[in-house]
Amino acid sequence: MIAAARRMAEAMTLALPQEESISERWVADYRAATGGGDVLTESQGTAADAWATLFDEIAGIAGGDLGAIRDRVQRQADEIGTGYRMPGESEERAWPVSPVPLLIPEADWSGIAEGVAQRARLMDMLLADIYGAQKLAREGHIPAALITGNPYFMRPMVGLTPPGGRHLTFYAVDIARGPDGEWRVLADHLRAPVGAGYALENRLAVSRVLGGLQTRLNIQRLAAFFSAVRAGLGAMCHRADPRIGLLTPGRYNPSYAEQAHLARYLGLLLVEGDDLAVHEDRLYVRTIEGLKRVDALWRQLNPRLLDPLAFDPRSQIGVPGLIDAMAAGDVVVANSPGSGVLESNAVSAFLPRLASALLGEPLKLPNIATWWCGQQPEFDHVRAALDTMVIAPAFETLPPGLEGVGPRAAAELDAKARKQLLEDMARRPMDYVGQEVVRVSTMPTVDAKGALVPRPFTVRVFAACDAHGQWQVMPGGFARIGRHEDSRAVVIGEGTWSADVSIVATRPVEPVTLLQSGDQVRIRRNPGTLPSRVADNLFWLGRYLERGEAILGLVRAAIGGSIDADGGAALAPATIDKLGRLLIKGSAAARRAESGAADIVNLAHAALDDIAEEDSVRSLLSRARAIGEVSRDRLAIDFWRLLDAGYPGDSSMNARASVLQQRFAALMGLAAEHMGRTAAWNFHDMGRRVERAMSVARLARTFAGGPKATVDDLSTLLELTNSQIGYRQRYQTGVALLPVRDLVLLDTSNPRGLPFQVERICRTLRELPKLDDDGVPEDQEARAAALAATVVITPVEAFDAAALTRIEERLMGISDAISRRFFLQGSEPLRAHGLTLA
Repeated sequence: MIAAARRMAEAMTLALPQEESISERWVADYRAATGGGDVLTESQGTAADAWATLFDEIAGIAGGDLGAIRDRVQRQADEIGTGYRMPGESEERAWPVSPVPLLIPEADWSGIAEGVAQRARLMDMLLADIYGAQKLAREGHIPAALITGNPYFMRPMVGLTPPGGRHLTFYAVDIARGPDGEWRVLADHLRAPVGAGYALENRLAVSRVLGGLQTRLNIQRLAAFFSAVRAGLGAMCHRADPRIGLLTPGRYNPSYAEQAHLARYLGLLLVEGDDLAVHEDRLYVRTIEGLKRVDALWRQLNPRLLDPLAFDPRSQIGVPGLIDAMAAGDVVVANSPGSGVLESNAVSAFLPRLASALLGEPLKLPNIATWWCGQQPEFDHVRAALDTMVIAPAFETLPPGLEGVGPRAAAELDAKARKQLLEDMARRPMDYVGQEVVRVSTMPTVDAKGALVPRPFTVRVFAACDAHGQWQVMPGGFARIGRHEDSRAVVIGEGTWSADVSIVATRPVEPVTLLQSGDQVRIRRNPGTLPSRVADNLFWLGRYLERGEAILGLVRAAIGGSIDADGGAALAPATIDKLGRLLIKGSAAARRAESGAADIVNLAHAALDDIAEEDSVRSLLSRARAIGEVSRDRLAIDFWRLLDAGYPGDSSMNARASVLQQRFAALMGLAAEHMGRTAAWNFHDMGRRVERAMSVARLARTFAGGPKATVDDLSTLLELTNSQIGYRQRYQTGVALLPVRDLVLLDTSNPRGLPFQVERICRTLRELPKLDDDGVPEDQEARAAALAATVVITPVEAFDAAALTRIEERLMGISDAISRRFFLQGSEPLRAHGLTLA
């Protein structure tokens, strides 16, 4: 009996589809359908085993559904917050990640890494000569016109030796694998190389889904590289514990999400130009404690916009005097302005001979063959072999012959475009290069139908100078995958999918983390520097969210008060009229009222949904989201996800209001329970308290500011201040004016009442840093203390409309005083009394 059962179980097991057979079928079908030049089909030995292990891992998680694994990886990327923005777009797009990483054996990668490190050394030496002795141009190794005519040659940098002695500290290069297996360089990136953060985020997204792959394939980790980035920047600074910032152009930059992620991961201060100031040739960040010294900047800003005094005087986002501070040796800027002079296609034509001249050896990673048309023999060659070449701009700007098309294979141009190209090449040959048509290998990816298909790819690789002056290459990078099967490199640049690049080692890889062991790290409980701009943003984030919730409360009261279950008015017309006037005067429905549609339902609809209304719920959420977008390095991912959630589209106004109420409650809960009680939280909470106190004073003035307040007025006030339960617990009889005033305006135990908010404002201001140590309260603190005393000593009978108006005005004065003290703007803080310079 037992033996029979065992035989039956074995038969059933054999009948079931095995995970191994699924992965083997995937690979076999892919090999059969894919031609030569593919990294999977051409893999042998340990490389083939690695690909088999990868698909075995995928099958073990997704079964036979490749589409499901693609969706899971993409969800992980979305949850990490990975995004990018196309130029000219206001909204971010999700960063698209393939679930199939590119696998490269360690033995193959070592040659790539050596070539990238060699290339980085060469680039740094070239920059030192271009902005120093300029010996290479004098000796004819490179035409002087190719440098001085380059739009990224920055003459003010000539003769300036950067602090730390090097122009280049971070470098990226795009490489492609040809069908023959040889890797070649397509482009160099030196100005502000983008993508290291995306490579990290790709790795995180894939490893969260394919968790066992890291160990099964001995994939080399990325943390050691990022540790070298941070250590290399710190080693060039004068101070032992330097303050390092990542300088971003702001939230509309295409890669802002990556910059915020990198700053958070590396523990760098994410700063914009307005956050910084130069004082006596030293760079400082404006903080809530005054000016704090900055020792290094990892620059993501266009160098021409970096310093309006040295470069483009029209720049509104740079730091005046930064180059003077750099020349004085007091701030490291990585990469040094002017590094982009070596990014041009024209320069790559001369790199082989420059490598021989400076390094005494050939390039280990060859360029794609390039001819600069600024020299007559090369121009004649390109013109004669035009149909076999890609014609590209010599520099970044597209010349007239390529306007509207960009780099293109000349053979594909129509007669008109070809004629225009040749005419402009004859007029200005120095603006063009000819390059060989490069075909690249393909790799497996999952298409929209869930099928495994080959697609061409290129890889971006990153290198950084470490604390010892040696170039470290990231063991991986990210692959850009072509959208179509066309394997020409010029077409790949249009691809929009990315993939993790995993380096497969033969031995187990030790876990590496950016966290140091406990005995190496000095314990500190100071959460770090809080820039004034960030404090300003968090303060107003709190105010906008609190204001939005208050407007939503008015809308819900108006909707619920206009009609009851029997079809009549649930509230008296006079009370409903007061709700409408609050919506109009609060700028939530002012435009709608001006249009003549002033009935309460129309006003409530505008106050809830109309983005054109200044303070509608929708407008306030939009402003809160904009602030959250530039504060993502300070916010929990769940908090940001709620801010980023789309506006509810339910057709019912009540349903939309209910969804929004839950969202506001969740945001408040996350702030209360998930944010550390740091200065950042203090400003966010203080913004809420100031706004709530003003709202309570305004509501009390409207509904309980006079002796003729009705039962409906007082009930509405209790509802809008969430005080109904507290009132019923204390008073068994109906609502009355003075008890309601007392609960809302004088009871310190009511978390929604006026005195509770004022006391929290006072306590927070006492905890915030002072510019002077004389013990005298600063303006904002004195104002808050005076208001608290006024609230305490004012008898309940005296809280009439005039008194409440004065309280609201005083709260606005406190808000202005907070802004003047902590949100330092312009040049006036540089001359302020008691300014901290540390």
